[in-house]
Amino acid sequence: MTINLRDVQDVYKDAGSDIIFATLDLKREDAAADKAMIADLAEHLPAFINSMNIRYPDAKLAVAFGLSRKAWDYLFPAAPVPKELEEFQPVVGPKYTAVATPADLFFHIRSQNSAVPFELMSEIMTIIDDQTVTLDETHGFRYFEGRAIIGFVDGTENPSALDTPEYAVIGDEDPTFENGSYAFAQKYQHNMKAWNDLTTEDQEKAIGRKKFNDIELADEKKLPNAHNVVSQDNDGGVEHKIVRMNVPFSNPAKNENGTHFIGYARHWRTVTKRMLQGMFDNSDRLLDFSTPETGELFFIPSKSVLGQIADGEL
Repeated sequence: MTINLRDVQDVYKDAGSDIIFATLDLKREDAAADKAMIADLAEHLPAFINSMNIRYPDAKLAVAFGLSRKAWDYLFPAAPVPKELEEFQPVVGPKYTAVATPADLFFHIRSQNSAVPFELMSEIMTIIDDQTVTLDETHGFRYFEGRAIIGFVDGTENPSALDTPEYAVIGDEDPTFENGSYAFAQKYQHNMKAWNDLTTEDQEKAIGRKKFNDIELADEKKLPNAHNVVSQDNDGGVEHKIVRMNVPFSNPAKNENGTHFIGYARHWRTVTKRMLQGMFDNSDRLLDFSTPETGELFFIPSKSVLGQIADGEL
């Protein structure tokens, strides 16, 4: 597999310290006008990003923009469809359900400077505001030592930096959409009181790792439904990975604490979807304290495909 990293949106880079996730729906009042608006966005987004990088070179801005299957079918009804792009359906387990919350557009903006995501999202909205409805906007942050808000180091199971693009980026199995990616996004609310009422030892058994030093527990010390057991995909005896950039968010005075999960993958159906199925089919212990509020799959086009969108070629 040969990846052209210059053609890939930011689906494998640093999770950042200041983050905005946004999902929106198209108003669908005029299909031709909506398609023209998306073309306008695809044309201007690279320039917006380039301008921010020139103005704030130390901010390490990273951006991913994507569309759901229902948006793709609406905007580009005559175009080919990415092979694994589908409308996400709820995953119903014996205790918990991964809910499906349809959305058209997805933005994941992160930086090392909180002003930069704000400025970029504001610029994006100048193009799309009149023809969209915002469904969710979540502002996240980097917690201590890159930990999740529940106190454990996050992203330990991610592939190494050198291997990351291979797991996150579509290859020659779908040549029309090479250098794109599949992004699955979920927003979870945590019951922090119940979680913090557990002993550290019980928390570690639930996650499958030590809390302080992030060392993985021996199998016999984990719960059978420990998070790092049931969330793995080991089909064929091989561990298949995705790129996770889970982001804490919180409104402490309202007692709202959560994680915005984002998983970028080369394969949706045969990797991320199976991981999700494993979590909910086996009642991941973490779900006793974490309630999914959103769930949608998006296709993150390559920069080349964004160029085709901008030129009206799809």
